[in-house]
Amino acid sequence: MTDQPVAIVTASGQGIGAAIARELHARGWRLALMSRSENAENLARELGVVGLVGSVTDPGALAAVVALAMDSYGRIDGVVNNTGHPPKGPLLDLTDDDWHAGLDMVVLNVVRMARLVCPIMEKQGGGVFVNISTFAAFEPDPLFPISSSLRAGLAGFTKLFSDAYAERNIRMNNILPGFIDNMPVTDMKLERTPMRRLGRVEEIAATAAFLLSPDSGFVTGQNLRADGGLTRSV
Repeated sequence: MTDQPVAIVTASGQGIGAAIARELHARGWRLALMSRSENAENLARELGVVGLVGSVTDPGALAAVVALAMDSYGRIDGVVNNTGHPPKGPLLDLTDDDWHAGLDMVVLNVVRMARLVCPIMEKQGGGVFVNISTFAAFEPDPLFPISSSLRAGLAGFTKLFSDAYAERNIRMNNILPGFIDNMPVTDMKLERTPMRRLGRVEEIAATAAFLLSPDSGFVTGQNLRADGGLTRSV
């Protein structure tokens, strides 16, 4: 079926990214997957899609996965910008290199991907970006100083982007996960989360699939919390 939509999913070798890839595949999406290890390539073979090894911090790798999607399918309808975790540690112990690495990982990856894919989506008449952010984007958490700081910046970029491209039927939204089961369970995580459990990667994947679908066609520029009630702001 050539009318099946096409999505790129980065950092899709494990955890949330792999769960999103499986969910989209089950819903009929054709996929181009990427991860720093061979895991995304292995998952691509399992699902019968395409994949490559590359990091979201490498502009050349981003260009390569876009080219792979276009060469394989001839279109790109969705992009899921998923990443690993930026460096962590005490606030003033983090080095300039740590902050620059975080900028490449959680903000510039989205900016660069948008530059690459927007012209394609404009020619097609639309498309959707979904960025995997963090619950700490608006309630900064000392456990994640770089992620908290820079993903607040990602929210700003997302709003600016959505304002600029909404009229062209190109949407962008962020998902703000809380503590998810791709990381170890701790008493602290359970105590802080009103649902008293970790989120499942499959729940984040289903949220991403919703934001990529026509069911969310009037949703853009938003930061959707999927955190079991963890954050307190209203």
